Amino acid sequence: MTDAIRTPDVLLDGLPGFPWETRFRAYDGLRLAHIDEGEGAPVLMLHGEPTWSFLWRKVVPPLLEAGRRVILPDLPGFGRSDKPIDRDWYSYDRHVHLLAALLEDLDVRDATFVLHDWGGPIGLRVAVEQPERVARLVLMDTGLFTGRQPMSPAWQRFAAFVERAEELPIGFLVRRGCASDPGDEVAAAYDAPFPNEASKAGARAFPAILPQDPGDPGAAEGARVLAALREDRRPLLMLWGEEDQPLPPSAGEAFASALGRPAPTLVRGAGHYLQEDRGELVGTTIADWLQSS
Repeated sequence: MTDAIRTPDVLLDGLPGFPWETRFRAYDGLRLAHIDEGEGAPVLMLHGEPTWSFLWRKVVPPLLEAGRRVILPDLPGFGRSDKPIDRDWYSYDRHVHLLAALLEDLDVRDATFVLHDWGGPIGLRVAVEQPERVARLVLMDTGLFTGRQPMSPAWQRFAAFVERAEELPIGFLVRRGCASDPGDEVAAAYDAPFPNEASKAGARAFPAILPQDPGDPGAAEGARVLAALREDRRPLLMLWGEEDQPLPPSAGEAFASALGRPAPTLVRGAGHYLQEDRGELVGTTIADWLQSS
């Protein structure tokens, strides 16, 4: 049994612009949360560090209006999902396995994966390993980590801050990753899933599990997924925040080149969390792309 913290539901009630009912699944003693709204072809959106499904609230409405089914998982350690308190519990392999289990439990097929930040390496590996479930890909400010990719000075500062901070200010980190300050109420919604410091083990773990050497855990798997995607011709859309500092547009261009794809479409007025800065535009862009593809 994994020791984990469960965020009291009352702390996440009544958040701005987030009206959807949360559904829960049990997995290996944990309660894991997801949103599942609408009907039609599924669109699964996977967040990264240190956010949760609240990140997608502006992106979702255009897709529901276009007749899509939208699924928003909260990774373990984030949002309404239980939060194991042992940092060593968090690994690339485990999160890939958990996402694959969600697809099986919900019988998701012919899905569009919309992947951001750490959602990218997790979701892309599942897309390679279970291609029958994933038909299209949308990538935003993310990458595949092989241990050979250079990380920006801004990312290095972020990782060092997460490691050394006695109290990790989740809402502050999201604010710093936006081009425009989303305000106190939104920042509080990113703080809300974490009732104490022990509950932030996942947020502290994610920068540290990113491989920075080819011998690090997860690097070989990242390289394998990258090689597979070079030969993969599924429809793919890349969007990138023009003002992203931790993963600047040059990183997006390098990633696209490594995949053999065109450079990302830059989203003006958007930082790393482009869903906060230009969420409605992102949602409309994805809905239109799905209609045309």
